[in-house]
Amino acid sequence: MKKKVATYIARQQLIEPGSKVLVALSGGADSVALLRILLSLGYVCEAAHCNFCLRGTESERDEDFVRQLCQEQTVPLHVIHFDTTGEASRKHISIEMAARELRYTWFEQVRQAYGAAAIAVAHHRDDSAETFLLNLLRGTGINGLQGIRPRNGYIIRPLLCLNRQEIITYLATLKQNYVTDSTNLEDTYMRNKIRLHLLPLMQQITPAAKENLLKTAVHLTDAALLYQQAVNEGRKRILLDGGKAIDIKALLHEPAPNTLLFEVLHPLGFNESQIENIYRSLQSQPGKKFSTGKWTVIKDRDQLLIIEEQQKNIPPVLDIQTYDYTPDFNIPHDKHSAAFDTGKLLHPLSLRLWQQGDSFVPFGMKGTKKVSDYLTDRKFSLAQKEQQWVLCCGEDIIWLVGERSDNRFRVNDATQSITIVTLRQPNE
Repeated sequence: MKKKVATYIARQQLIEPGSKVLVALSGGADSVALLRILLSLGYVCEAAHCNFCLRGTESERDEDFVRQLCQEQTVPLHVIHFDTTGEASRKHISIEMAARELRYTWFEQVRQAYGAAAIAVAHHRDDSAETFLLNLLRGTGINGLQGIRPRNGYIIRPLLCLNRQEIITYLATLKQNYVTDSTNLEDTYMRNKIRLHLLPLMQQITPAAKENLLKTAVHLTDAALLYQQAVNEGRKRILLDGGKAIDIKALLHEPAPNTLLFEVLHPLGFNESQIENIYRSLQSQPGKKFSTGKWTVIKDRDQLLIIEEQQKNIPPVLDIQTYDYTPDFNIPHDKHSAAFDTGKLLHPLSLRLWQQGDSFVPFGMKGTKKVSDYLTDRKFSLAQKEQQWVLCCGEDIIWLVGERSDNRFRVNDATQSITIVTLRQPNE
């Protein structure tokens, strides 16, 4: 058994021999076996036990057992008590999800504090088969059908080469006790239904069902690598402006445009239904919006604009300086600056986003022009239009910031004082 695990650790390059490992120790058979095997292989082990305070006296029993085991094995132990129910209620998530978030956050804190090279958790082959079926029933892409991975950052799973029966047999040879979580025998949770009912039924139909599931997961792991490579190459072909937009024409030329769109937008929080609606909108008129709260996708003429909400409506920083004006004054003519006759600025200056119905007299022209028409003529995208700020003097617009000033406030031969407004760039 030791040799099998040692070979697996080496083949998967999980951790160097003799390293310090933080072992997630629940007291169940798999976690107890994990601790005993790692100790026998010469790893320096510390244990971490979470009391989720969910099972009354049984939770206390588990903690007492872990304390006694660590004392017998001379293993330093870290214990924490969680208000799991309260955490789930506060975050509006399931008890299972709350427990998972709490324990892995705390494991990482302990790992850093005590200098462990890795966090070892006791998932085994049966868990991997159950996870495959669980994800399949919930609905998932290729990444969800790979079973449990041997490593995820600092988290390692050295027992994925063993099944549950091998673990029980190993502990019996050591005459090592363990505790049993009574909830594992209940079929309240979907995973337990799979363990207690679905997998046994599948094995009645095909005795090799579990092994076949695991083989399929391995094949899909290899397929996922090729899939991810194709996705990465597709992203390069369709993304514009550093990932802030998707070229619709390029997307539709991809072999599987809907799938590629999913891979781009799902990590931003868009669900499958939203992404399907976004895909349907590609053939519709511009203007449709889809939001996750943090991100918004806008269907523009030939692009899907991807906007991070926290970056929206942030006013630009303007630097305003007034100088005496002389004929040799060097007036800046770049788009980031605007010059005005100070004597014409009779009201306080204010900054706001443009609104429908706004108009101004573009520099060099005599007649008024609607801001909306100006932005359309400049071929502004919907996102750019939404982010166009205007500098006003009273009710009058004197500058479309970063674009064009108003001709009525221009400097002329009668100007005695000049006001220069400069748009400060990021990082200035």
